[in-house]
Amino acid sequence: MRYLSLAGLLALVVAPTAAQHPASRNGSAADAVAVSAPPAGPTLSAVPEPKLLGGEPDGLVQVANLIYAGVKSSQCFSDHFLVTAEKESAISTSRRFHAVKLASDELFNFPLVIMTGEGTFQLTDAERENLRDFVERGGFLLASAGCSSKEWDRSFRQELAIVFAERRLEPLPMDHPLFHTVYDIVELAAKHGEPRPLEGISFGGRLGVVYSQDGLNDTAHTQGCCCCGGNEITNCIQVNVNILAYALLY
Repeated sequence: MRYLSLAGLLALVVAPTAAQHPASRNGSAADAVAVSAPPAGPTLSAVPEPKLLGGEPDGLVQVANLIYAGVKSSQCFSDHFLVTAEKESAISTSRRFHAVKLASDELFNFPLVIMTGEGTFQLTDAERENLRDFVERGGFLLASAGCSSKEWDRSFRQELAIVFAERRLEPLPMDHPLFHTVYDIVELAAKHGEPRPLEGISFGGRLGVVYSQDGLNDTAHTQGCCCCGGNEITNCIQVNVNILAYALLY
């Protein structure tokens, strides 16, 4: 069920974010431009406007697919939810992800970045520092274990414990605002039985990291990716659209 009206989404105001200012990374956190959280209820406040790349027209929200641990990335996280977001809301999006190295300054051009994959991995010190700066300055990380990979899940948790040593992933209750932006999501559904809850890390009341160990990859809309024995979240399109909206609003 749609939760926010189209009229409400059309009230979005474009505003810059910290992600637009890689040159400010060596300054204090106060140097970054913050996006205020919306008041209670369906009234929305602001949409960040990242730097546009690749000659795309003004006003498009762009999402990055991270290249990390040197050359690790994923071909199995569908960008189909970007099309759905544009159809179901007033968010104008690029139709494709942009491949971005986690250690690069280009990271700070995006309000939302996706990190996914399978198997073990280890981030470099530069990648860890960039990820910490990106999230603490207002960026949003959506992480997903490809095909419910236990090895990836273990590596990701180990890396977050290093990057955010004083914070930890916590289960997100279904009454969290993230589940009630574009769609009113009352429960998660999975391929094989009961799904595990999404987890998140908050920064001053704002979620900066959301993680699914079951997977939000939407392999039904990718080629050569079946998720096989994984327990992928089957209403992932709606979840990912909501995550995008939340990342732009808080």
